[in-house]
Amino acid sequence: MVELVEFLVKKLVDDEDAVKVSQEENENGEIIIHVTVNESDMGKVIGRNGKVASAIRTFVKSVSSRSHKKVFVKFGE
Repeated sequence: MVELVEFLVKKLVDDEDAVKVSQEENENGEIIIHVTVNESDMGKVIGRNGKVASAIRTFVKSVSSRSHKKVFVKFGE
C-alpha cells in the first residue's frame, strides 16, 4: 500500500526526492499512512479544496477493501 501511495504522490510533485511515505498500524488493526512532501509541493498534493488528497484517499480505500482493513492517509510536513 505504501508503494502505491508513494507512486501516486511522486507523480504529482516537483521534488520527488523529498517525498517520504511511512506506515503504522494502531492497536485496532487500522493502518495509517503518513505522507510528507516538500513545503512548496504540499498544495499540489492537497489540491484545490482538497480534491486531490480526497481522490488519493478514495483510491487507497478501494484498494484496501480487499484486505478487510481500514486504511487512512494523512498528509503533513
